[in-house]
Amino acid sequence: MKILFVYPKYPDTFWSFKHALKFISKRALHPPLGLLTVAAMLPGEWEKRLVDMNIANLKDKHLRWADYVFIGAMAVQKESVKEVIERCKEAGVKIVAGGPLFTAASEEYPHVDHLILNEAEFTLGPFLEDLARGEAKHVYSSGAFPDLDRTPAPLWGLVKMNRYHSMNLQYSRGCPFSCEFCDITTLYGRKTRSKTTQQVINELEALYKAGWRGSIFFVDDNFIGNKRKLKEHVLPAMIEWMKKRRYPFDLATEASMDLADDEGLIRQMIQAGFEGVFVGIETPDDRSLKECNKFQNRNRDLLAGVKRIQQLGLRVRGGFIVGFDSDSPETFESQVRFIQESRIVTAMVGMLNAPKGSRLYERLREEGRLGKDVSGDNTDFSTNIIPKMGYDRLIAGYKEVLNGIYSPSAYYERVKAFLREYKPLEKRKRGLHFRYIRYNLHYLDAPFKTLVILGIKDRARLYYWKLVIWSLFRRPRLLPMAMAYMVYGFHFRKVFKTTF
Repeated sequence: MKILFVYPKYPDTFWSFKHALKFISKRALHPPLGLLTVAAMLPGEWEKRLVDMNIANLKDKHLRWADYVFIGAMAVQKESVKEVIERCKEAGVKIVAGGPLFTAASEEYPHVDHLILNEAEFTLGPFLEDLARGEAKHVYSSGAFPDLDRTPAPLWGLVKMNRYHSMNLQYSRGCPFSCEFCDITTLYGRKTRSKTTQQVINELEALYKAGWRGSIFFVDDNFIGNKRKLKEHVLPAMIEWMKKRRYPFDLATEASMDLADDEGLIRQMIQAGFEGVFVGIETPDDRSLKECNKFQNRNRDLLAGVKRIQQLGLRVRGGFIVGFDSDSPETFESQVRFIQESRIVTAMVGMLNAPKGSRLYERLREEGRLGKDVSGDNTDFSTNIIPKMGYDRLIAGYKEVLNGIYSPSAYYERVKAFLREYKPLEKRKRGLHFRYIRYNLHYLDAPFKTLVILGIKDRARLYYWKLVIWSLFRRPRLLPMAMAYMVYGFHFRKVFKTTF
């Protein structure tokens, strides 16, 4: 059996980092972890190939080779998914599809031959058994949530690692919280299910042996969902492994705001190699937090919490939302003020959307306040919600926020303030590793590209030179970080070009 895995293309979004990746000659941020994991679940004797459309074109010869095309996708990839399905139908090759997009809206894909919904640990096996008998059905689904102790490591042999900026791993699924706008608990449940400590170490070792050196992102929706297991078992083992291997990886993940309450956990994460964490802050307005059931962010000083995490040494990337019913015209100004004062350089502010499967979607459907279908990109100025303040006012306020945090003057001011204050209490030593240096030689051209594009061609070049000079004299060790943030800012301005 010949299986072609196809990962549809992402549009140009905040998280694509498309414009930033050009500086380091990379094509995509992460490989398709879900498809690689499914690939490891298929019979070993089957032939397997991968086409990630974010780094290479899907060609007719690929489709002619395949007996089946396996597609995995999220909502933001839906336009590319349509193209892939049409091409498969034209080529006469059968399609097997799964992942969040198809699980949430399976009825929209009647032309897909086989829909493997929910989690593959439960639904892929029955499909393979029926396929072997020639009796494969159209839809396979399950309402149960599998344990992850038998989930195989991703099949990294399908990936051309040098095309990506970072690899990715998954430790857990599920989230103990129940934010109204989020569909994670519908997809993966409220109980945190995690892999064993040995699985995590084995997956790190597999990437190490495959030659990877650099960034790894743990894709968990809430990495700290089970703090006790992390602190007592997983992180100590990771710390030991990283020391043994002389810290070949820089790690990042996502976590809830209550991370700020556990200094010991933060210190352990840093010792294990974590350098950054994405936190869903959403809004500093307590009324809106109450409205969306974000109780883990309520009754706390959010600004102090962010600064506590960053002071210890984890750089915070933040998610923010505008468009709650409780939002007022003053909300936009308070969002800008919070982001600037918190020194969160990478702040993703999006408009509220209601994905299928979320409690918000069900509530607004009953209220008759759902508009067009969600695009999956909450930064493209679209929403499937009829906002109480009116769409035009919401758009105007959203643009106020974007200009307030990503215009050159505001952005460079925030970067400089962060660099000035960034003096982590908890530090991790990294050994000099020859293979790490060799693997990252492609980054040597980044300073030259940065100089030409940001220092000469960009309209914000004056801010670039001011920050470079300041960094050289005031925080020279942080100059590489400053350069990276300047590249990020360039990408953000490109994504939000309609506002500047």
